[in-house]
Amino acid sequence: MKFIIENKVFETLNNLCVAVIIARGINNTKKIDDISMMLKENIENVEKEFENVKVKESNYIKCYRDAFQKLNINPNKFMCSIEALLTRISKKKGMPEINSVVDLVNAVSIKYKLPMGAHDLDSMNEDFYIRYSTDNDIFLPFGETDTENMESNELVYASSNDIRTRRWIWRQSEHGKIIESSKNIIFPIDAFVGINDDKAINAREELSNLLSKFFNCEIITGMIDAKNNYIEF
Repeated sequence: MKFIIENKVFETLNNLCVAVIIARGINNTKKIDDISMMLKENIENVEKEFENVKVKESNYIKCYRDAFQKLNINPNKFMCSIEALLTRISKKKGMPEINSVVDLVNAVSIKYKLPMGAHDLDSMNEDFYIRYSTDNDIFLPFGETDTENMESNELVYASSNDIRTRRWIWRQSEHGKIIESSKNIIFPIDAFVGINDDKAINAREELSNLLSKFFNCEIITGMIDAKNNYIEF
């Protein structure tokens, strides 16, 4: 299987890069107190950091808002995942614990202020893509039961004609979400070369080490960008 960024994407986002972790053999059935504590501490740190700062005006978020505008996505209407997370936390609304893997990803994501996804590999029969949508694609919104038909030319994460996230890093699908029975998972960390790719590499290394520590799983890591647009695993 491959994880591929379609070459056409770089015509608009020429410096897009994605740090990648593939983890196999995870046992996500147990609550891990150390992860819960880490998430709580990182939430408290974000609350303090953004106490008198508007999230959308921070340097962490500007590059994603600029990218949304290049993609003709209104960032005020459709906040990218990390802006939405940080905004929620800055308003002291916290965030719920979901399961150990999701809580760990959220803890690392808010620490580094980076959008970090998690997708169940066993739900995919074909390669995983960042590409532009087609009229044949369908999307099942997170938490819902009715699918949506897609229009063409929206940047998405997809496997076959199954859209896994809409508007690039805005909203995830019900398909491929991480639940207690998820064992094999791919974690993409979206960033930009020359802006925050160093942070994405650091986040990838920290998350990889924590996955190994808490779940004793097999780990593969990589980076894809305009010069090397896929990873095979």
